[in-house]
Amino acid sequence: MIWTIISGLIVGVLLGFVMQRTRFCLTGGFRDMYVQKNNKIFYALLIAITIQAIGIYGLNTAGVIHIDNGTFPIIGTIVGSFIFGVGIILAGGCATGTWYRAGEGLIGSWIALAMYGFLAAVSKYGILLPLKDQINSTTVTNADMASSTGIPGWIWLIVLISITLFVVVKTLRKPKPNLAIPKLKSRYTGIRHLLFEKRIHPFVAAIAIGLIALIAWPMSESTGRAGGLGITTPSANIVQFLTTGDVSVLDWGVFLVLGIFVGSYIAARGSREFKWRLPDKKTIRNSALGGACMGFGAAVAGGCSIGNGLVATAALSWQGWLALAFMILGTWFMSYFLFVKPLKAARVQSAQRSVSVS
Repeated sequence: MIWTIISGLIVGVLLGFVMQRTRFCLTGGFRDMYVQKNNKIFYALLIAITIQAIGIYGLNTAGVIHIDNGTFPIIGTIVGSFIFGVGIILAGGCATGTWYRAGEGLIGSWIALAMYGFLAAVSKYGILLPLKDQINSTTVTNADMASSTGIPGWIWLIVLISITLFVVVKTLRKPKPNLAIPKLKSRYTGIRHLLFEKRIHPFVAAIAIGLIALIAWPMSESTGRAGGLGITTPSANIVQFLTTGDVSVLDWGVFLVLGIFVGSYIAARGSREFKWRLPDKKTIRNSALGGACMGFGAAVAGGCSIGNGLVATAALSWQGWLALAFMILGTWFMSYFLFVKPLKAARVQSAQRSVSVS
């Protein structure tokens, strides 16, 4: 049990620290693909997936870990991931983002996190379990991309590496706009400057996150838990423990998510970004509703933006890639109503005022 606590916290603290310091946010990245036509964070996600995929392919081949993609609920993956995508836009952060932003002192993220964990627990273990099982009644018998197609895993891996390299090189070769951006004077020097102040490119952040995700596999399996990073089930297990006192649910994943909170708190304190921030009524409503959608959606889909979008994709599972596609569609759907539609309406009103004045 001691090793479960220590190893889970180590990986979680590293992940929370890196994500807070680099502001690595999949919610914003998915949203910006639609609203701003900016794919940089999505490409960063591909980097993290690719690094992890190379590592776990090697570890699985060497027998250090065992990858079993098994079956997956196709309707549940589609519906749940779409609902999850809607939820993360409302909540202002995905599952991991909500954990690390709670560590910064955002009360709205605390609200979203509470609803996320509660709805995940209710959907996995409570009164919504029959509904979840009904949605997930249609399954695909083989989620593994290699065995289901007869195409060896190393070929899929080469395809993934090639696509990632292409988009990364293309992005890095783009000429940067010649803008004079004023830089604030550094407060720190040396290691403290590197850890708590220096700006980090999203692609560098993705490399770090991919390596942490890779480390999670052997660390988790060393405690008897098969799998890598996961956020939804551990969040639901925390609620289950708090309501039932069942210590058997306190596995490696629980200490992972608690470590994310601790790592984010350390990073926010060190960079002087920690601050208790009270949301307005609209943010409270959206955070609660978004957290609920996240919890239910991730439970139905069998994973969140990390479990499906980062881990299952790297394991070359159809479930992960299908879930990632519908998560993105869900974020675009809600982004239209929260960002695009109001912006269009404001532009029309501005044009009408200009015409009336002239």
